[in-house]
Amino acid sequence: MSNLERTLSIIKPDAVERNLENEIKKMFIENGFKIIKEKKIQIEKSEAETFYKVHETKPFYNDLCAYLSSGPIVVMILEKENAVLGNRDLMGATNPKDAKDGTIRKKYGISIDKNSVHGSDSVENAKIEIDFFFRD
Repeated sequence: MSNLERTLSIIKPDAVERNLENEIKKMFIENGFKIIKEKKIQIEKSEAETFYKVHETKPFYNDLCAYLSSGPIVVMILEKENAVLGNRDLMGATNPKDAKDGTIRKKYGISIDKNSVHGSDSVENAKIEIDFFFRD
């Protein structure tokens, strides 16, 4: 039985600023992901606050929202078997220092905050996050 899933991926401002979009997209494609839709946008801090509402009570919430809205981002819908888990594996640990070799964050992440990419953490959240950016 096929377990084709979709997940949301965001190439964050630090990576866009360093022109890493194509390298990161290439890593997704080489790992079997299909990029279903993508767009480059800049969001307002209020939109970032809505998007990251699940982290509202955490100490890093305000910085996270300020950061995500600090420059252009690339939002993508990725698809493949077990896409949510596959994307999390490919991204690597939140802190690039702890990420495994060959992961996006190990290769491109600067810090725990500027870790280049975001990915949905569950199938349920993937749906919510995809709808947030691709309401069509």
